[in-house]
Amino acid sequence: MEDVPLSVLFAALIACLASSAFFSAAETAMMAINRYRLASKVKQGERAALRTQKLLNQTEKLLGVILLGNTIINTASATLAAIITARLFAGNEFALGIATLLAAFAILVFSEATPKVIAATHPEPVALLASGPLALLLRVFYPAVWLVNLCVAALLRLLRLRKPEGNQTALSPDELRLLVLESGRFMAKKHHTILLNLFELAQVTVDDVMTPRHQMEMVDLEMRADQLRQELFTSHHSRLPVYAGNPDNVQGILPVRKLISLSEDETDATAVRALMRQPYFIPSGTPLFTQLQNFQENHRRMGLVVDEYGELLGLVTLEDILEQMVGEFTTHSPASGGQFARQADGSLLLDGTMSLRDLNRKLKLGLPTDGPKTLNGLILEYFEDIPESGTCMVIAGQRLEVVQTQDRSIRMVRLYPR
Repeated sequence: MEDVPLSVLFAALIACLASSAFFSAAETAMMAINRYRLASKVKQGERAALRTQKLLNQTEKLLGVILLGNTIINTASATLAAIITARLFAGNEFALGIATLLAAFAILVFSEATPKVIAATHPEPVALLASGPLALLLRVFYPAVWLVNLCVAALLRLLRLRKPEGNQTALSPDELRLLVLESGRFMAKKHHTILLNLFELAQVTVDDVMTPRHQMEMVDLEMRADQLRQELFTSHHSRLPVYAGNPDNVQGILPVRKLISLSEDETDATAVRALMRQPYFIPSGTPLFTQLQNFQENHRRMGLVVDEYGELLGLVTLEDILEQMVGEFTTHSPASGGQFARQADGSLLLDGTMSLRDLNRKLKLGLPTDGPKTLNGLILEYFEDIPESGTCMVIAGQRLEVVQTQDRSIRMVRLYPR
């Protein structure tokens, strides 16, 4: 080393610092790169992406060659700094200590912190650029990397630590939902909303979207023939549940369009029985995603929700489930509830039969949905009684006023702006 010029030693030190910076940046970029974006580039046939993916599929060997190279380079940097100091300040121990500190500072700033920050900020281009040299170094130093990994594996067995099995990059449903939430700016708002709604189908049940029993339009086979014809020909629905005497005694579902083939005189209870289909019952609490699959498998578009005792709770259709994904798109009958009207003072008049989920979605509220499903039910549960008109309350930070009650239920509620 005495014959080596100082200029060569300084050049070697700078080269070592630059090489250490390369390994530091490569390590951070490889671990921070988006695996799913990388997989997309691989499908597009990018060679650098394919090479990077192969390196990431053998993480132990990749980290082995990076740490091996970084350790050797950093050791060489400290040694060169000591040799240069000894040549410039022979026998000066204070100068040697200062040189050691300066070398550590240079390694920390120029070879560790700065390149890692750059790689963490731009992981994809750094990883793709570094994949070529890393693949070459892995081939050249494979025996040394194999020996290092062998020692690591032995130490892990000694500590009784097992490497995790399975695909560690797979996302859980909650992580996937968070990914969709954060990627909203990269897709159309409507598409983003539909994807988020899909994640909720497993948590939302048919009870949340069904038409309650008291709002259902049904036909009684035991009514007079003229009344029966009046009900059928003035219906706003294409399918009607048919019962005999008691609404719990459902006989079937009548496709109203089939009545076109009958004259008015031929339309009676016997004709209705001949045209109606067998009823399709859905247990209360069935998740919407499960029911969507059941509709598909059973070739049905409508089902009657019943509780554990077989009592009729309501009606759910395929359109009700689809609206949870894409929003409202069907035309509702004039008798259907769920409307609200804005007043001059900024308040809103709400129908007591409105679904709490619909209210929360349309008005961006936070009303609780883990109990009652309608606004009427929420207020009745809050008071444990039927409140009088003019009664005010605050639920989940929302100021509400009972405007009208009828038939032991709340018909109209006023929501005041916050």
